[in-house]
Amino acid sequence: MSAPKTFINDNFLLQNKYAEELYHNYASSLPIIDYHCHLPPQDIANNRSFDNISQIWIHGDHYKWRAMRTLGVNETFITGSASDEEKFLQWGKTVPYTMRNPLYHWTHLELLRYYNIDTLLNEKTAPEIYKTASDILKTDAYSCQNILNKMNVEVVCTTEDPLDTLEFHQQYAKNENKKTYMSTSFRPDKAIFIDTESYNDYIDALEKVTNSEIKTYDALCDALKNRISYFNDNGCKLSDHGLNAIPFVNFTEAEIKTIFAKRRNKEAISQLESLKFQTALLLFLAETYHEFGWVQQFHLGALRNNNARMLTQLGPDTGWDSIGDFSQAENLSKFLNTLDTKDKLAKTILYNLNPADNEVLATMIGNFNDGSVKGKVQFGSGWWFLDQKDGMTKQLNALSNMGLISCFIGMLTDSRSFMSFPRHEYFRRIVCNLFGEEIEKGELPNDMEWIGKMVQGISYYNAKDYFNFPSK
Repeated sequence: MSAPKTFINDNFLLQNKYAEELYHNYASSLPIIDYHCHLPPQDIANNRSFDNISQIWIHGDHYKWRAMRTLGVNETFITGSASDEEKFLQWGKTVPYTMRNPLYHWTHLELLRYYNIDTLLNEKTAPEIYKTASDILKTDAYSCQNILNKMNVEVVCTTEDPLDTLEFHQQYAKNENKKTYMSTSFRPDKAIFIDTESYNDYIDALEKVTNSEIKTYDALCDALKNRISYFNDNGCKLSDHGLNAIPFVNFTEAEIKTIFAKRRNKEAISQLESLKFQTALLLFLAETYHEFGWVQQFHLGALRNNNARMLTQLGPDTGWDSIGDFSQAENLSKFLNTLDTKDKLAKTILYNLNPADNEVLATMIGNFNDGSVKGKVQFGSGWWFLDQKDGMTKQLNALSNMGLISCFIGMLTDSRSFMSFPRHEYFRRIVCNLFGEEIEKGELPNDMEWIGKMVQGISYYNAKDYFNFPSK
């Protein structure tokens, strides 16, 4: 290819010799523990191979879709009827316009790490890159399981609804040749959001899965605990919740039973009743997670499905979400304090989507780190709109200033794509550069052995100790 070569080199994002030493000698070769993602477990269990690069790289990636739409690319070439090659060519045309958006970094880092393509992607180079990468993907070496091996992924943790049978996790667990351990996380949000139109349909489905009748609130709790036990028996160690904010409204047990009965009888409930119910059920779930020794995760602050017209046309998770400005501190504190008062606060990871809440969460975790477990309550890594250089740096600085960065459990992809694992490399380079710059300024000692150990903890070992996943 007679085209400009990539700007990604060995010292990408590393601004001095100390950063280079920390990354190359301490961080780069460590395995990946991707403790939260949305990869399809059936693709891993069945060891799927992809016919072309669009299938693995563009399908389902609303980051790319938003960029293409902004440039004026017609939806036909994004989620529509155009061929995979036509969609890729439109993405290639878009890439040069993404400079200073993290997509520009990620795109070229991923092309280099997966396919050894060191050419800049643009309108002219797209056809050949499409052919080269697609030919590589068709080989056995690039099946899903082999991609995980190639990326040095030790653990991958998918995300499933309580209704899921976990059949693909069970199928994969029987694979004696697997090199990556696959687990799941329990995401029961649909059972919590009692005011949705489809709520009763969901509870009906939960009845079938648990072979039980769910007419009362106590029966709902029993059914959810049944599914938690089932997930636990299948190796699950985590829960996950995607919420605008933690709800917390005082309630009585009698009120909650009445609210649930009304909803099951298809009667309308008020917003206050909905918040009371959400509070009660979330507290029940959190106490149950503690009982099973799980880690609970809360992803807070997304304003979802803003474009009603496109939601109707394409459905959720297609690129119409943004950062919300919900109040977080007071209710979150009350929620955690209620659990802590009962000594039923599980290991907890808090993620914010609004960067204005960085210091809120960085200080909140210190209120409930009681010395019982190292880093028991964690300020989670930058995610979604914040999993880029600026967002990660701000999160790391807030945690450093107000907590202990040395106890941080590090990065996750939170992705639906098998090509997202270089985000761990991206994160590690940013961490190493932060430390390297402060060593150069004389703000930290030139103690590479100690700081290198800290970098290794943030990159891998803290997560390994925190979750205690099996090696495979």
